[in-house]
Amino acid sequence: MATVLCLYSSVVCTARSRRSVHPNPIATQRLADLHKAFEVLRLRQCHGVNTPGLRLTSTRVAIKMQTALTALYAMKTKLRLCLYLGCLTISAAQNLDAASNKLQKSSIARAPYLGAIVIDAASGRVLFEDHADAKGYPASVQKLMDLLIILERIQQGRLSLRDQVPVSARAARMPESNVNLVANESFSVEEMLYALMVKSANDAAVALAEKVGGTTDGFVVLMNQRAKELGMTSTVFHCVHGLPPARGQEHDVSTARDLSILCRELVLKHPEALRYTSTRERPFRPNGGKRALNMQTHNHLLGKVEGCDGLKTGYFAQAGYSIAVTAARHGERIIAVLLDSPDIRTRDTSAEKLVAKGFATLGSKSARR
Repeated sequence: MATVLCLYSSVVCTARSRRSVHPNPIATQRLADLHKAFEVLRLRQCHGVNTPGLRLTSTRVAIKMQTALTALYAMKTKLRLCLYLGCLTISAAQNLDAASNKLQKSSIARAPYLGAIVIDAASGRVLFEDHADAKGYPASVQKLMDLLIILERIQQGRLSLRDQVPVSARAARMPESNVNLVANESFSVEEMLYALMVKSANDAAVALAEKVGGTTDGFVVLMNQRAKELGMTSTVFHCVHGLPPARGQEHDVSTARDLSILCRELVLKHPEALRYTSTRERPFRPNGGKRALNMQTHNHLLGKVEGCDGLKTGYFAQAGYSIAVTAARHGERIIAVLLDSPDIRTRDTSAEKLVAKGFATLGSKSARR
Protein backbone atom coordinates (compact mmCIF):
# COMPACT_ATOMS: atom_id res chain seq x y z
CA MET A 1 0.00 0.00 0.00
CA ALA A 2 1.32 3.38 -0.97
CA THR A 3 2.60 5.59 1.80
CA VAL A 4 -0.07 8.00 2.86
CA LEU A 5 0.16 11.26 4.69
CA CYS A 6 -2.11 14.00 5.85
CA LEU A 7 -2.27 16.67 3.17
CA TYR A 8 -0.91 19.97 4.34
CA SER A 9 0.21 18.55 7.69
CA SER A 10 2.58 21.48 7.86
CA VAL A 11 -0.44 23.75 7.78
CA VAL A 12 -1.79 22.15 10.93
CA CYS A 13 1.62 22.40 12.59
CA THR A 14 1.88 26.10 11.84
CA ALA A 15 -1.75 26.82 12.68
CA ARG A 16 -2.71 27.91 16.15
CA SER A 17 -3.94 25.51 18.77
CA ARG A 18 -7.16 23.69 17.79
CA ARG A 19 -8.71 25.33 20.83
CA SER A 20 -8.21 28.75 19.25
CA VAL A 21 -11.14 30.31 17.47
CA HIS A 22 -8.76 32.22 15.16
CA PRO A 23 -6.89 29.77 12.89
CA ASN A 24 -3.72 30.88 11.17
CA PRO A 25 -4.94 32.86 8.13
CA ILE A 26 -2.29 31.37 5.84
CA ALA A 27 -3.31 27.87 6.88
CA THR A 28 -6.95 28.70 6.33
CA GLN A 29 -6.26 30.07 2.85
CA ARG A 30 -4.20 27.03 1.83
CA LEU A 31 -6.98 24.74 3.00
CA ALA A 32 -9.47 26.79 1.02
CA ASP A 33 -7.25 26.26 -2.03
CA LEU A 34 -7.17 22.54 -1.25
CA HIS A 35 -10.96 22.45 -1.17
CA LYS A 36 -11.18 24.17 -4.57
CA ALA A 37 -8.65 21.80 -6.10
CA PHE A 38 -10.31 18.73 -4.65
CA GLU A 39 -13.67 19.97 -5.96
CA VAL A 40 -12.27 19.85 -9.49
CA LEU A 41 -10.95 16.32 -9.05
CA ARG A 42 -14.25 15.18 -7.55
CA LEU A 43 -16.28 16.65 -10.39
CA ARG A 44 -13.94 15.06 -12.94
CA GLN A 45 -14.54 11.69 -11.33
CA CYS A 46 -18.30 12.30 -11.29
CA HIS A 47 -18.22 12.94 -15.03
CA GLY A 48 -16.14 9.84 -15.66
CA VAL A 49 -12.82 11.59 -16.30
CA ASN A 50 -9.76 9.77 -15.00
CA THR A 51 -7.44 11.75 -12.74
CA PRO A 52 -3.87 10.41 -12.76
CA GLY A 53 -2.23 10.23 -9.35
CA LEU A 54 -5.42 10.13 -7.32
CA ARG A 55 -5.22 6.67 -5.74
CA LEU A 56 -7.66 5.71 -3.04
CA THR A 57 -6.54 3.06 -0.61
CA SER A 58 -10.00 1.59 -0.11
CA THR A 59 -13.71 2.15 -0.55
CA ARG A 60 -13.81 3.29 3.06
CA VAL A 61 -11.31 6.01 2.18
CA ALA A 62 -13.53 7.19 -0.65
CA ILE A 63 -16.42 7.47 1.76
CA LYS A 64 -14.27 9.46 4.16
CA MET A 65 -13.34 11.87 1.37
CA GLN A 66 -16.96 12.45 0.47
CA THR A 67 -17.75 12.94 4.16
CA ALA A 68 -14.99 15.53 4.30
CA LEU A 69 -16.50 17.60 1.54
CA THR A 70 -19.98 17.34 3.00
CA ALA A 71 -18.69 18.38 6.41
CA LEU A 72 -16.79 21.32 4.93
CA TYR A 73 -20.01 23.07 4.01
CA ALA A 74 -21.30 22.78 7.56
CA MET A 75 -18.22 23.27 9.72
CA LYS A 76 -16.93 26.72 10.62
CA THR A 77 -13.26 25.76 10.76
CA LYS A 78 -11.53 24.51 7.63
CA LEU A 79 -8.69 23.03 9.66
CA ARG A 80 -10.74 19.91 10.40
CA LEU A 81 -10.57 19.06 6.70
CA CYS A 82 -7.09 17.69 7.29
CA LEU A 83 -8.50 15.01 9.60
CA TYR A 84 -10.66 13.69 6.78
CA LEU A 85 -8.16 13.99 3.95
CA GLY A 86 -5.33 12.09 5.55
CA CYS A 87 -5.86 9.32 3.03
CA LEU A 88 -4.47 10.63 -0.26
CA THR A 89 -1.15 9.67 -1.77
CA ILE A 90 1.79 12.03 -2.19
CA SER A 91 1.14 11.95 -5.93
CA ALA A 92 -2.41 13.11 -5.31
CA ALA A 93 -1.14 15.95 -3.12
CA GLN A 94 1.04 17.16 -5.98
CA ASN A 95 -1.93 17.00 -8.33
CA LEU A 96 -4.01 19.00 -5.87
CA ASP A 97 -1.37 21.73 -5.67
CA ALA A 98 -1.18 21.91 -9.45
CA ALA A 99 -4.96 22.01 -9.78
CA SER A 100 -5.20 24.74 -7.15
CA ASN A 101 -2.69 26.93 -8.99
CA LYS A 102 -4.49 26.36 -12.28
CA LEU A 103 -7.84 27.29 -10.71
CA GLN A 104 -6.51 30.57 -9.36
CA LYS A 105 -5.22 31.52 -12.80
CA SER A 106 -8.34 30.47 -14.73
CA SER A 107 -11.04 32.00 -12.52
CA ILE A 108 -13.07 34.72 -14.22
CA ALA A 109 -14.06 36.28 -10.88
CA ARG A 110 -13.22 39.93 -10.34
CA ALA A 111 -13.16 42.15 -7.25
CA PRO A 112 -15.65 43.18 -6.07
CA TYR A 113 -17.57 41.45 -8.92
CA LEU A 114 -17.53 40.83 -12.64
CA GLY A 115 -20.83 42.65 -13.14
CA ALA A 116 -23.77 43.92 -11.12
CA ILE A 117 -27.17 45.55 -11.49
CA VAL A 118 -30.02 46.77 -9.28
CA ILE A 119 -33.54 47.26 -10.62
CA ASP A 120 -36.94 48.35 -9.39
CA ALA A 121 -39.01 45.15 -9.50
CA ALA A 122 -42.26 46.97 -10.27
CA SER A 123 -41.10 48.96 -13.30
CA GLY A 124 -37.89 47.23 -14.32
CA ARG A 125 -36.11 50.61 -14.11
CA VAL A 126 -32.36 50.31 -13.59
CA LEU A 127 -31.32 51.91 -10.31
CA PHE A 128 -27.64 51.00 -10.55
CA GLU A 129 -25.41 49.10 -12.93
CA ASP A 130 -21.73 48.32 -13.23
CA HIS A 131 -20.60 46.16 -16.15
CA ALA A 132 -24.08 44.64 -16.12
CA ASP A 133 -23.53 43.15 -19.59
CA ALA A 134 -20.27 41.40 -18.77
CA LYS A 135 -20.64 37.70 -19.55
CA GLY A 136 -19.91 35.33 -16.70
CA TYR A 137 -20.83 31.95 -15.25
CA PRO A 138 -24.05 32.02 -13.20
CA ALA A 139 -23.42 28.66 -11.49
CA SER A 140 -26.40 27.67 -9.32
CA VAL A 141 -28.13 31.03 -9.76
CA GLN A 142 -29.43 29.55 -13.01
CA LYS A 143 -31.57 27.16 -10.97
CA LEU A 144 -33.98 30.12 -10.85
CA MET A 145 -34.79 29.24 -14.47
CA ASP A 146 -35.60 25.68 -13.33
CA LEU A 147 -37.93 27.15 -10.74
CA LEU A 148 -39.61 29.48 -13.23
CA ILE A 149 -40.33 26.75 -15.77
CA ILE A 150 -41.74 24.41 -13.13
CA LEU A 151 -43.96 27.09 -11.57
CA GLU A 152 -45.24 27.99 -15.03
CA ARG A 153 -46.13 24.33 -15.64
CA ILE A 154 -48.02 24.28 -12.35
CA GLN A 155 -49.84 27.51 -13.23
CA GLN A 156 -50.83 25.97 -16.59
CA GLY A 157 -52.22 22.89 -14.86
CA ARG A 158 -49.66 20.61 -16.50
CA LEU A 159 -47.99 19.77 -13.20
CA SER A 160 -48.99 19.65 -9.54
CA LEU A 161 -47.00 20.27 -6.37
CA ARG A 162 -48.24 16.87 -5.20
CA ASP A 163 -46.96 14.99 -8.27
CA GLN A 164 -44.19 12.53 -7.52
CA VAL A 165 -40.74 13.04 -8.99
CA PRO A 166 -38.86 9.75 -9.53
CA VAL A 167 -35.11 9.69 -8.99
CA SER A 168 -33.01 8.26 -11.81
CA ALA A 169 -29.58 6.73 -11.43
CA ARG A 170 -28.12 9.79 -13.11
CA ALA A 171 -29.80 12.16 -10.65
CA ALA A 172 -28.56 10.05 -7.73
CA ARG A 173 -24.95 10.40 -8.93
CA MET A 174 -24.91 14.19 -8.85
CA PRO A 175 -22.24 15.74 -6.62
CA GLU A 176 -22.62 18.36 -3.90
CA SER A 177 -24.58 20.28 -3.22
CA ASN A 178 -27.23 17.54 -2.97
CA VAL A 179 -29.80 15.88 -0.74
CA ASN A 180 -28.37 12.37 -1.24
CA LEU A 181 -31.15 11.13 -3.48
CA VAL A 182 -31.16 7.41 -4.17
CA ALA A 183 -32.20 5.84 -7.48
CA ASN A 184 -35.84 4.69 -7.60
CA GLU A 185 -37.04 6.71 -4.61
CA SER A 186 -39.42 9.60 -5.23
CA PHE A 187 -40.54 12.86 -3.65
CA SER A 188 -43.24 15.40 -4.38
CA VAL A 189 -42.59 18.33 -6.69
CA GLU A 190 -42.93 20.65 -3.69
CA GLU A 191 -40.28 18.84 -1.63
CA MET A 192 -37.96 18.81 -4.61
CA LEU A 193 -38.45 22.57 -5.09
CA TYR A 194 -37.44 23.20 -1.49
CA ALA A 195 -34.35 21.03 -2.05
CA LEU A 196 -33.60 22.96 -5.23
CA MET A 197 -33.84 26.39 -3.62
CA VAL A 198 -32.79 25.86 0.00
CA LYS A 199 -30.04 23.28 -0.43
CA SER A 200 -29.32 24.13 -4.09
CA ALA A 201 -29.47 20.38 -4.66
CA ASN A 202 -28.03 19.29 -8.00
CA ASP A 203 -29.64 15.87 -7.74
CA ALA A 204 -33.05 17.51 -7.27
CA ALA A 205 -32.38 19.74 -10.30
CA VAL A 206 -31.73 16.71 -12.50
CA ALA A 207 -34.73 14.77 -11.18
CA LEU A 208 -37.09 17.74 -11.73
CA ALA A 209 -35.66 18.37 -15.19
CA GLU A 210 -36.22 14.75 -16.19
CA LYS A 211 -39.76 14.89 -14.82
CA VAL A 212 -40.68 18.00 -16.84
CA GLY A 213 -38.47 17.76 -19.91
CA GLY A 214 -38.20 13.99 -20.31
CA THR A 215 -34.42 14.31 -20.24
CA THR A 216 -32.02 16.94 -18.97
CA ASP A 217 -31.22 17.84 -22.59
CA GLY A 218 -34.91 18.32 -23.23
CA PHE A 219 -35.19 20.59 -20.22
CA VAL A 220 -32.18 22.65 -21.32
CA VAL A 221 -34.03 23.31 -24.57
CA LEU A 222 -36.93 24.67 -22.51
CA MET A 223 -34.53 26.82 -20.49
CA ASN A 224 -32.98 28.43 -23.56
CA GLN A 225 -36.35 28.88 -25.22
CA ARG A 226 -37.70 30.68 -22.17
CA ALA A 227 -34.57 32.81 -21.88
CA LYS A 228 -35.02 33.93 -25.49
CA GLU A 229 -38.70 34.75 -24.89
CA LEU A 230 -37.76 36.88 -21.87
CA GLY A 231 -35.15 38.82 -23.83
CA MET A 232 -32.13 37.33 -22.08
CA THR A 233 -30.05 37.89 -25.20
CA SER A 234 -26.64 37.13 -23.69
CA THR A 235 -27.63 33.90 -21.94
CA VAL A 236 -26.97 30.33 -23.06
CA PHE A 237 -27.66 27.34 -20.83
CA HIS A 238 -25.98 23.98 -21.32
CA CYS A 239 -27.06 22.19 -18.14
CA VAL A 240 -29.85 22.28 -15.57
CA HIS A 241 -27.75 22.78 -12.42
CA GLY A 242 -24.90 25.21 -13.15
CA LEU A 243 -22.03 22.88 -12.28
CA PRO A 244 -18.70 23.21 -14.12
CA PRO A 245 -18.89 21.59 -17.57
CA ALA A 246 -17.60 18.09 -18.17
CA ARG A 247 -15.00 17.49 -20.86
CA GLY A 248 -16.40 18.40 -24.26
CA GLN A 249 -19.16 20.58 -22.78
CA GLU A 250 -19.41 24.36 -22.61
CA HIS A 251 -19.96 26.74 -19.72
CA ASP A 252 -23.38 28.19 -19.00
CA VAL A 253 -23.15 31.92 -19.71
CA SER A 254 -25.23 34.87 -18.59
CA THR A 255 -24.99 38.48 -17.42
CA ALA A 256 -26.18 40.39 -14.39
CA ARG A 257 -28.72 42.19 -16.59
CA ASP A 258 -30.14 38.99 -18.05
CA LEU A 259 -30.43 37.36 -14.64
CA SER A 260 -32.29 40.41 -13.30
CA ILE A 261 -34.87 39.90 -16.08
CA LEU A 262 -35.31 36.29 -14.95
CA CYS A 263 -35.65 37.35 -11.31
CA ARG A 264 -38.25 40.00 -12.15
CA GLU A 265 -40.35 37.47 -14.06
CA LEU A 266 -40.31 35.16 -11.06
CA VAL A 267 -41.07 37.80 -8.44
CA LEU A 268 -43.86 39.58 -10.33
CA LYS A 269 -45.68 36.67 -11.96
CA HIS A 270 -44.91 33.89 -9.48
CA PRO A 271 -44.70 35.41 -6.00
CA GLU A 272 -45.13 31.89 -4.61
CA ALA A 273 -41.48 31.43 -5.58
CA LEU A 274 -40.58 33.49 -2.52
CA ARG A 275 -41.96 30.73 -0.31
CA TYR A 276 -39.04 28.58 -1.40
CA THR A 277 -36.35 31.25 -1.75
CA SER A 278 -37.03 32.80 1.68
CA THR A 279 -36.77 29.50 3.57
CA ARG A 280 -33.64 29.45 5.69
CA GLU A 281 -33.92 25.93 7.09
CA ARG A 282 -36.09 22.91 6.34
CA PRO A 283 -35.94 19.14 6.93
CA PHE A 284 -35.69 16.77 3.99
CA ARG A 285 -36.64 13.13 4.31
CA PRO A 286 -37.55 13.77 8.00
CA ASN A 287 -38.65 10.17 8.55
CA GLY A 288 -35.58 8.71 6.89
CA GLY A 289 -33.64 7.91 10.03
CA LYS A 290 -29.92 8.35 9.40
CA ARG A 291 -30.66 9.61 5.88
CA ALA A 292 -32.74 12.52 7.17
CA LEU A 293 -31.28 15.94 6.34
CA ASN A 294 -31.67 19.41 7.74
CA MET A 295 -31.30 21.71 4.75
CA GLN A 296 -29.86 25.17 5.36
CA THR A 297 -29.79 28.02 2.88
CA HIS A 298 -26.59 29.32 1.29
CA ASN A 299 -28.08 32.84 1.19
CA HIS A 300 -26.56 34.63 4.18
CA LEU A 301 -28.58 37.77 3.54
CA LEU A 302 -31.81 36.09 4.63
CA GLY A 303 -32.55 37.21 8.15
CA LYS A 304 -29.74 39.78 7.97
CA VAL A 305 -30.87 42.30 5.36
CA GLU A 306 -34.21 43.97 6.06
CA GLY A 307 -36.99 42.64 3.81
CA CYS A 308 -34.79 40.11 2.03
CA ASP A 309 -36.76 37.06 0.90
CA GLY A 310 -34.62 35.60 -1.87
CA LEU A 311 -33.40 34.64 -4.26
CA LYS A 312 -30.40 32.37 -5.04
CA THR A 313 -26.66 32.01 -4.67
CA GLY A 314 -24.17 30.30 -6.96
CA TYR A 315 -20.56 29.14 -6.80
CA PHE A 316 -17.90 27.03 -8.37
CA ALA A 317 -14.18 27.67 -8.33
CA GLN A 318 -13.68 28.97 -11.88
CA ALA A 319 -16.76 31.20 -11.70
CA GLY A 320 -16.45 32.65 -8.22
CA TYR A 321 -19.41 33.62 -6.05
CA SER A 322 -22.68 35.03 -7.41
CA ILE A 323 -26.00 36.03 -5.90
CA ALA A 324 -29.44 37.24 -6.96
CA VAL A 325 -31.16 39.14 -4.16
CA THR A 326 -34.61 40.60 -3.73
CA ALA A 327 -35.97 42.60 -0.83
CA ALA A 328 -39.18 44.49 -0.11
CA ARG A 329 -39.57 47.56 2.11
CA HIS A 330 -42.51 49.93 2.57
CA GLY A 331 -44.36 48.60 -0.44
CA GLU A 332 -41.36 48.76 -2.78
CA ARG A 333 -39.23 45.87 -4.01
CA ILE A 334 -35.79 45.85 -5.57
CA ILE A 335 -33.78 43.11 -7.27
CA ALA A 336 -29.98 43.06 -7.18
CA VAL A 337 -27.75 40.67 -9.10
CA LEU A 338 -24.04 40.36 -8.51
CA LEU A 339 -22.03 38.07 -10.79
CA ASP A 340 -18.74 36.31 -10.09
CA SER A 341 -17.10 37.78 -6.97
CA PRO A 342 -13.73 36.43 -5.80
CA ASP A 343 -14.91 35.29 -2.36
CA ILE A 344 -18.07 34.87 -0.35
CA ARG A 345 -17.45 37.79 2.01
CA THR A 346 -16.92 40.23 -0.86
CA ARG A 347 -20.06 38.93 -2.56
CA ASP A 348 -22.28 39.24 0.50
CA THR A 349 -20.92 42.63 1.57
CA SER A 350 -21.25 44.02 -1.95
CA ALA A 351 -24.76 42.62 -2.33
CA GLU A 352 -25.84 44.19 0.95
CA LYS A 353 -24.50 47.55 -0.22
CA LEU A 354 -26.30 47.22 -3.56
CA VAL A 355 -29.61 46.54 -1.82
CA ALA A 356 -29.13 49.66 0.32
CA LYS A 357 -28.17 51.68 -2.75
CA GLY A 358 -31.25 50.46 -4.59
CA PHE A 359 -33.68 51.50 -1.86
CA ALA A 360 -31.89 54.83 -1.40
CA THR A 361 -32.22 55.54 -5.11
CA LEU A 362 -35.87 54.53 -5.10
CA GLY A 363 -36.52 56.83 -2.14
CA SER A 364 -34.79 59.82 -3.71
CA LYS A 365 -36.67 59.41 -7.00
CA SER A 366 -39.96 59.06 -5.17
CA ALA A 367 -39.27 62.27 -3.26
CA ARG A 368 -38.61 64.20 -6.50
CA ARG A 369 -41.90 63.10 -8.11
